[in-house]
Amino acid sequence: MMPRTVGPEDLLTKVREYLPPAGVALVERALEFATRCHEGQFRRSGDPTITHPLHAAYSVAELQLDAETVAAALLHDVQEDCGVTNHELEKRFGRTVARLVEGVTKLGQIPWQALEDKAADERLQAENLRKMFLAMAQDLRVVLIKLADRLHNMLTLYALPPEDQVRISRETLEIYAPLASRLGIWQFKWQLEDLAFRYLEPDKYRAIAAMLAAKREARQRYIAQVQELLKSELARNGIQAEVHGRAKHIYSIYQKMQRYVVEGRSPNEIYDLLAVRVLVDTVPDCYKALGVIHGLWTPIPGTFDDYIAKPKESMYQSLHTTVMGPGGRPLEVQIRTHGMHRVAEYGVAAHWRYKEGSGGDARYLERLAWLRQLLEWHRELAGAAELVEAVKTDIFQDQVYVFTPKGEVKELARGATPIDFAYLIHTDLGHSCVGARVNGRLVPLNYQLQNGDVVEIITSRTSRGPSRDWLNPHLGYVRTSHARQKIRQWFKRQERAENIARGREMLERELKRLGLQLSEVEEEVLRVTQAPTLEELCLRIGYGEMSSQQVALRLSHLIEPPAEPTTAPPTQRPTYTGGVRVLGTGDLLTRLARCCQPVPGDAIVGYVTRGEGVTIHRQDCRNILALERERLVEVEWADSGSVYPVAIRIDAWDRVGLLRDVSTLVADERVNMTGVHTDEHPDGTITIYVTLETRGIAQLMRLLNKLETVRGVISVERQFQPARQAT
Repeated sequence: MMPRTVGPEDLLTKVREYLPPAGVALVERALEFATRCHEGQFRRSGDPTITHPLHAAYSVAELQLDAETVAAALLHDVQEDCGVTNHELEKRFGRTVARLVEGVTKLGQIPWQALEDKAADERLQAENLRKMFLAMAQDLRVVLIKLADRLHNMLTLYALPPEDQVRISRETLEIYAPLASRLGIWQFKWQLEDLAFRYLEPDKYRAIAAMLAAKREARQRYIAQVQELLKSELARNGIQAEVHGRAKHIYSIYQKMQRYVVEGRSPNEIYDLLAVRVLVDTVPDCYKALGVIHGLWTPIPGTFDDYIAKPKESMYQSLHTTVMGPGGRPLEVQIRTHGMHRVAEYGVAAHWRYKEGSGGDARYLERLAWLRQLLEWHRELAGAAELVEAVKTDIFQDQVYVFTPKGEVKELARGATPIDFAYLIHTDLGHSCVGARVNGRLVPLNYQLQNGDVVEIITSRTSRGPSRDWLNPHLGYVRTSHARQKIRQWFKRQERAENIARGREMLERELKRLGLQLSEVEEEVLRVTQAPTLEELCLRIGYGEMSSQQVALRLSHLIEPPAEPTTAPPTQRPTYTGGVRVLGTGDLLTRLARCCQPVPGDAIVGYVTRGEGVTIHRQDCRNILALERERLVEVEWADSGSVYPVAIRIDAWDRVGLLRDVSTLVADERVNMTGVHTDEHPDGTITIYVTLETRGIAQLMRLLNKLETVRGVISVERQFQPARQAT
């Protein structure tokens, strides 16, 4: 694959196709300055140095990016090769161009190590990866220019010594090609992969290339015949469709051959060397087209996949089938709508996303599509440079990239923990995980991994398997659905009786925190969970299909106050307003009753007082029974972001630093403590009464779960009167 010759006039012709006159003028000035700066300089290939920035700029212009990006591509080597300062570039071409050139120059100075060097410092690799992500977050165009720069360097790699060819090719295959894939820039991706493969596996590259070359003309004639026949048959059945031949590149063929060998299949079974793609208007048309194709040619058993009814985790959708086409030759056909095709083209990111990621997250999909569409929008908004200036986003914000101790990059959902990492590597590694080191330092198992972390999992042969706490969403041990599924499967395989007993224990403990007894609310528990029996519900909780916290949240309306509320001084701030709406009236002053302290999620009722507005009680508050029924009014919680006082009781073994640990955890949850009182007991235990300002039942339950993990804490329960204040 030799580089095409790109001259100054080729570039100017290309940019005149879509840039306004002012943009073309900027490119012309950058071209003239770059040519003058590089005059008399030559590359190792013997070509004038200016041919390199010209080629990079042409590749950027093919994507129809803005004038500043094309100009920066022309100038991207003048700082390093010609000594031109960033200040001079800014004075001549503006701040944007100067900043882009500086960003590309810095990326070019990253000393990527050869990944096969197992003894090399993995921290250096992690830091370099961080720099790449940072450059992308600051301005996406920097990375686009760098990809264009790398593409031409790969096209002229033949001029370098063999050891440099291998090093740069490995770097390209493991860093730059996946990056191009992630951005959806397919013309960069496949060229980078094929060029890198050519130098890393020259014999295999030549063998596949020769096989394709020997049959190229015949293959093209065959595909043309198939397209004509298929278009005619689809039209005859009333289906409007576009039919395209689908090219398969050398490296992708090699990858499929490798998979077939692993699966014990012959590489001769690779059917999609001959392939077409059918684009139709609607989903029903996809299935109609499938019927037409299967009626026209005999399908090969075991080769049909319906990714429309069951999309891939990356949200990719299409029908795949392989048929015996004309002449008895296997032919792969992909059928999808135009919308599905845009999703596939614009960044589903199947090459860099794992199954554990948030594949169903529509926002993530839209974000990738938007970034990919940025390249298309410039065709319509050629003069809107501010559009690209607004692209200051981190496209990896929902993903983190970490390293194994051997230097392999692994991708996880943001917020993932060492446990998620362990299950990503292997299910048994997750089951036997007892600890983790990140960057050589021991960390808790609910530590949230960061980009560039080197993660080492500590295992034990005597491990009894995963802990049920790992499935508690409030404790933050597991982020990915893959890990949760594997943990649940492990518990499902345990003894049924053990799971039932453990599930009942967890449910009773959770309800006790909120003042409920399971024996008293069993009927309501079954009603809100729709479980057939209490035993079945406990079984589900025991192996992790349902959490006890989920059940307790559905029972918040049943929370009963104590029979004889103890008297205690009021909290410092007893009245909270703005979080309750009185139905059927205008704005009225409201305050929360101190006797039952309702919080969002509780069923509530209002009582019209004399001169103090409306007092808000829980509907099951016993004080309501003694009030005048005609003065009760309907109220509901308003979505105002207000906070509400809740009293809790913590029983624990007394120790130095206990209160500090409790207050630190509460502060980390962004919850305010308005009152604290402690009672010490002769047996060495202590009771801590705390009044908290929470935003509702969900936040309260999350906090109660976390407080129970504090060292020495025996139990944590909600109280139904204000906590006593410290004197």
